[in-house]
Amino acid sequence: MLRNTTLAFIGSGVMGEAMIRGILAQRLIGPEAITASDPLPDRLQTLHGRYGVRTTTDNLAAARAGKITILSVKPQTLPKILPDIRAGLDADSLVLSIVAGSPINVIRRGLGIEKIIRAMPNTPGQVGQGMTVWTATEAVDELGRQQAQAILGALGKELYVDDEGYLDMATALSGTGPAYIFMFMEALIDAGVHMGFNRRIAQELVYQTMEGSMAVARASGAHPTELRNQVTSPGGTTAAALYQLEKGGFRTVISKAIWAAYQRSKTLGELADK
Repeated sequence: MLRNTTLAFIGSGVMGEAMIRGILAQRLIGPEAITASDPLPDRLQTLHGRYGVRTTTDNLAAARAGKITILSVKPQTLPKILPDIRAGLDADSLVLSIVAGSPINVIRRGLGIEKIIRAMPNTPGQVGQGMTVWTATEAVDELGRQQAQAILGALGKELYVDDEGYLDMATALSGTGPAYIFMFMEALIDAGVHMGFNRRIAQELVYQTMEGSMAVARASGAHPTELRNQVTSPGGTTAAALYQLEKGGFRTVISKAIWAAYQRSKTLGELADK
């Protein structure tokens, strides 16, 4: 899908690098077809050394070099970036944005183009295990959508949605999701230390339990409720532990946390769109 295509990365931080790494690992295009821009020369030197891609501190030059422009800057930087690169794009340019909380309308107004893809990846994309939810404007043709699938697939799994509103939901569930998982892991490890394990052993127990549980869920295809019931014996240790979780409002707290993230994502999008 990307043969004879050039990519321009405006912003080459952690997620930008993850996309570059994945694209090259899957041999979708060669390093000579990628231009990465960043304000930090040392960062660009690192990227060139690792991947052999072209680099520049000039965002406009990068945009001119790419048939597909990928916006991977911080949200607060985007308003400054859009006017800088607008002259480097034409009416037929395709732009893919992974900038959190920045609606399509913001990019459309800032760049004056219609072919826009907006995506919400998450941090596991750094190791090729990410979950990216994305959408596209009606102006993006089938080839453009297939190219987006290929680029975002370099981060892990990708899922297309036909309504931009779903991206706020994805931000709360999968985008922010790793933070919930990390906090739960932290709590498990601390509990292990409290019981008497040293921290290294507690951490290894928790990591492997998390990985193994996910593998079972994937392999079985069963609903989590069914899997939980399989390991919960009447009157047993698991039942005692789950009783305390339910008593403490575990499900309610998780639901409220995700809802709060969803509402915040919508608010940030509305503020950016003003």
